[in-house]
Amino acid sequence: MPNLTTALLDPILATDPAGPRITYYDDATGERVELSAITLANWAAKTANFLCDEFALMPGARVSVLLPAHWQTAAVLLGAWWAGLEVTLEADPDADAALVTADRLDDVADAPEVAVLSLDAFGRPVPDLPVGVTDYATAVRVHGDQFRPGSAGSAALDGRGVDDVLTAARAVAVAQNVSGSDRVLSTRSWATTDDLIAGLVSVLAAGASLVQVSNPDDAAMTRRVESEKVTAQLAT
Repeated sequence: MPNLTTALLDPILATDPAGPRITYYDDATGERVELSAITLANWAAKTANFLCDEFALMPGARVSVLLPAHWQTAAVLLGAWWAGLEVTLEADPDADAALVTADRLDDVADAPEVAVLSLDAFGRPVPDLPVGVTDYATAVRVHGDQFRPGSAGSAALDGRGVDDVLTAARAVAVAQNVSGSDRVLSTRSWATTDDLIAGLVSVLAAGASLVQVSNPDDAAMTRRVESEKVTAQLAT
């Protein structure tokens, strides 16, 4: 059974590996990070290797991902799916591992393995982490940027299988008139399954390019439509 990351990234890597795939803005800080499909795949591979090698997770294991809409979150999700893991967007007491921001540590206190993301643009670690908690930025960078996936688990996202997620994502892309030639602007949250499918997976499933904005500033958003050559916007 193909995993979700292979289904999403392989067509893009075959047709446009070097073009912008995710461009992330935070209007509160002025941050802008742009990733090509190759770079996104490299980050996903590092994450998959990290989850398999350091947390010893096997296909079918369940991971809680409590992270905002962010380019590093995309890498975490794609890495987890590449490793054949099931992602849940809630603090699941039965999860085998959790990847969270520092302010969500208490929510995953019972998780066997926890990695914390600073989401810092320069990869700075989270200071003063509790003993036994892994700093994602420090740990992930030493892992290889190629990954050879094994079998996928039966579920990919909150109990939904790969085919179910892809079908839902493609339906959203059609409903939003998003195609592979589009540059898609979005401020949508990825906090729920439906949000994530609509805000990230649908764009990748269509082969489109995503401009994801956090803390949007109205004036900057108006200028960005022209500067980023936006051709479609996701409804909030």
